[in-house]
Amino acid sequence: MTIESLARSLARAIPASAPALKAGYRASERMLSTLGGNWPSLIRARTEKITIAITAHCNLRCKGCKYGRDFMPGAQLPLETVRLLLEDAAAAKVPAVRLYGGEPLLHPDVVEMVKISNDLGVGCYMTTNALILDKKIVALHAAGLRKVTIGYYGQDGAFDDYVQRPGRYARLLESLENTRALFGPDELDIQMNFLLSRRSANLPAVNEMVDFANRFQASIHIDIVHYSLPYFDEGEDRELQFREEDRPAVDLVINHLLQLKIANPKLFTESATAIAAFADWALKQEAMRIPCDARKLLWVGADGSVMLCYVTFPLGNLHETRLSEILYTQAHHQAARDAFQLDCPNCHCEAASRVEKHAPSFRKYSRDAAERLMAR
Repeated sequence: MTIESLARSLARAIPASAPALKAGYRASERMLSTLGGNWPSLIRARTEKITIAITAHCNLRCKGCKYGRDFMPGAQLPLETVRLLLEDAAAAKVPAVRLYGGEPLLHPDVVEMVKISNDLGVGCYMTTNALILDKKIVALHAAGLRKVTIGYYGQDGAFDDYVQRPGRYARLLESLENTRALFGPDELDIQMNFLLSRRSANLPAVNEMVDFANRFQASIHIDIVHYSLPYFDEGEDRELQFREEDRPAVDLVINHLLQLKIANPKLFTESATAIAAFADWALKQEAMRIPCDARKLLWVGADGSVMLCYVTFPLGNLHETRLSEILYTQAHHQAARDAFQLDCPNCHCEAASRVEKHAPSFRKYSRDAAERLMAR
């Protein structure tokens, strides 16, 4: 059992211990990061989460996203492939998987996948656009699903414009209202993933997002618009991407998010330190030189491809090789070291945890958070 999985088990058994355990884990990771900077051979793969894109089909056409169009078109993982993957993950003591897409609720076997995962003792959650969540949540909950994360792209016309499908915002509201009527926050954890882009870097958009999350008793996770994902582009005329002239707007939003974090610590999944760092992540992009902890990840595509992370480091294909033959091979460990040393496109995936696990960045952005709060 890894330190992180042990900490998670203790936190579930003794909830009051969670903050101390998390802080201890982050401190141990900062020590490893420091040592790994001098002795890279200490960095080894240690899979804590597998993201499984079970289908490339999608019922939206979000700006920037290529799923459902020209990224793995028509690809979908068979149930038996996912079953074997989950069996191998359980045998390797991988603590969590995330069912992803495309839109995972479109997969005809998604309920059975959740059941298999939970029967094997592998924690399972799902990232969904939630448009048909209310149609399937009873079966999914019975199968063991207890957490969903949902992309948030604004309200009313802003949402419909981003997903490029009229009337979908009304359907989203209906679905979430029906879902919450069936399962309260103690029965189903809902997390809203707020996409911070040039479109949403303003105070009205942030406040609308907070009101939306509170309406459905949800937490908020902040996603910065991507610049290196193979299934995400930059929008027409790079309309989604930040530019240096956006710094005043970004700073204003970051300062506001920090105030919200202090007022309600449980509202955001990220720490104040991580939130303070998001200004630089948004504007500096690949120039941010913070070691990557993708060693804890694996990503499986709808075509069976296995990579270390969402962006790069191909390791095999489940249609040719079982996961058990890919995990912890020399190639897997080398990919973990290469990611740590940023021998890659240097995306901002796992940005929050990377800041927390890198001692110089942790100190820098902890000071930055304090200074931003004091300046208000």
